[in-house]
Amino acid sequence: MSTVSQAAADTTSGWQRRYTIVGLCVLAVFVCYIDRVNISVAVIAMQEEFGWDEKTKGLVLSSFFIGYMLFMAPSGWLANKLGGKLVLGLAVLWWSVFTVVTPAAAFIGLPLLIVARIAMGLGEAAMFPSAYNLYGRWVPPEERSRAVSLLIGGIPLGTLFALMTTGWIVQQFGWPAVFYIFGTAGIAWCVLWYLLAHRDPATDPRCPPAEREMLAGHAPPPQDSPNVPWRKFFTTPAIWALLVNHFCSNWVLYMLLAWLPSYFKQAQGLNIMQAGIYSAAPWLTMFIVGNLGGVVADKMTKGGVSLTTVRKIMQCTGLIGSALCLLAVQHVEGTGPALGLMCGALGLAALTWSGFVPNHLDIAPRYADVLMGITNTAGTVPGIIGVYITGWLVDATGTYAAAFALCAAVNIFGAVVWLFFATAERVID
Repeated sequence: MSTVSQAAADTTSGWQRRYTIVGLCVLAVFVCYIDRVNISVAVIAMQEEFGWDEKTKGLVLSSFFIGYMLFMAPSGWLANKLGGKLVLGLAVLWWSVFTVVTPAAAFIGLPLLIVARIAMGLGEAAMFPSAYNLYGRWVPPEERSRAVSLLIGGIPLGTLFALMTTGWIVQQFGWPAVFYIFGTAGIAWCVLWYLLAHRDPATDPRCPPAEREMLAGHAPPPQDSPNVPWRKFFTTPAIWALLVNHFCSNWVLYMLLAWLPSYFKQAQGLNIMQAGIYSAAPWLTMFIVGNLGGVVADKMTKGGVSLTTVRKIMQCTGLIGSALCLLAVQHVEGTGPALGLMCGALGLAALTWSGFVPNHLDIAPRYADVLMGITNTAGTVPGIIGVYITGWLVDATGTYAAAFALCAAVNIFGAVVWLFFATAERVID
C-alpha cells in the first residue's frame, strides 16, 4: 500500500482534526442564518413601536442585501489572500457586533438602522467564501459532498431555529433581546474559533501526521498564490454553468423562504400559527434530504462513478424534481397534499447541495473562495428580484400558480445548462 493510501486508511476511524474545522464552519452558517432571519419576526414588533409603514419595513429587511452583494466577491479575494481562518473569524465577529448594536441603531433613527443592516450584510458576505477556502485544504474530494451538504444544511437549521425562537423571545423579553442574545452567540463562536481552528493542516500542530499527509495530496498550493485569473473566470463555460445554476438553484430557496407562510395562509386557508408550523416541515425536509444526498453522492464517487456524472445527476435531479413538485401543487386540493409537495420541492432542491455547491472546489480548488464569492453574488439576485416578482405575480393573478410555474421554468433552464456545460474536472489551476 502506498504511503498516501496508508495515511488515508489511518484516518478512517475516530475523530479527525478536519471534522472540527467542518463542524465549526457548519456552526458558523447556523449563527449566520439565525442572525439573518431573526429580524423577519422581530420587525413586526419594531414596526409597531416605531410606526413604520410597509414600505419602510421592506427597506429595513432588504437593506441587508446591499452589503451582502457588494462584499461577496471582495471577501472571496480576501480569503484567498489572507486565509479562511482569519477572514471568517473577523467576519463573524463583525456581523455579531452589528447584530448586538441593531436595537441602539433603531432607537437613534432609521438611517442608522439601515447602515447597521448594510454593515451586517458586509460581514455575512464572507461566510461561504471563507469556508470554501478552508474546505479546499481540509476536506478531501471523496468527502466534499457530505461536508458541503452539512455546511449548507446550516441554512435550514438556522432558519428553523430563528423562526421557532424569535417570537417567544420577543414575547418574553422584548424585541431588542433577540439581537442581544443571537449576537452574543456569534461572539461566543468567535472564541471557539480562535481556540480550535487552524488555516491549513500542513502547519497545524494538532493535525495528526497521517491525516496531514493524506490531506497534502489534495490541498491547493500554499496561500502565496499568484494573481486571481479574473479573465479566465468569465471565459470558461463550466464557470458560467456554475454561475447560472447558483442563480437558478437559489430562486426556489429565496422564493419559498419569503412566501411559503403566505402561501399556506392565503392559498390553504390556515391561520398565522398554523402557517408557521406547516412552513417549518419543508425546511426540515430540506436539511434531511440534503445531507442524505451528500452521503449518496460520496458513495457514488467512491464506487467509481465519475465526479462529473455525480454532479450532473444530483443537480439535474434536484432542479427538475423540485420543478415538477411546484407544477403539481397547482392541481392538488387539501393542505396535506400541498404540504407534501412543498416538502418535495425543497427536499429535492437540496440535492443540488451535492451538485453545483461543491463544484467550486472541483473545478478551481485554488480559487474556490473567490469563485464562491462571484457565483453567490449571482445567487443573491433571486433574493431581490425573485421575491419581488413572486409578489407581483400573486397580486396580478390572485394565485400562486404563475409564480410557481416561473420558478419551475427557472429550475429547468438551470438543469439544461448544467447538463451540457458543467464538469467536475479542474479547469483552473
